[in-house]
Amino acid sequence: MKITVKFFTSLREITGKKEDEIQSSSVITVEELLAHLSKKYGREFTEYLYDEKGNVQKYIQILINGRGINVLQGFETKLKEGDTVAIFPPVGGG
Repeated sequence: MKITVKFFTSLREITGKKEDEIQSSSVITVEELLAHLSKKYGREFTEYLYDEKGNVQKYIQILINGRGINVLQGFETKLKEGDTVAIFPPVGGG
């Protein structure tokens, strides 16, 4: 199964990529995908994504095919073949 992950702003700088394709031999959840990405991209990615208790930072927005995970099953949302996951860090403005 192939999943496309899109990175924005600071995460794009940390990963050095706009997007990545993740291959999985089984169904994975958003939580499992984030754990995989943390292992793949290392300490800086992990420290940016997670707080000191190991929870995903509240300001990180995650969309699956344009829908926020908060209107799906949250971090337990199961990903399907061809899904696109977008990870948005906070965006400043003013």
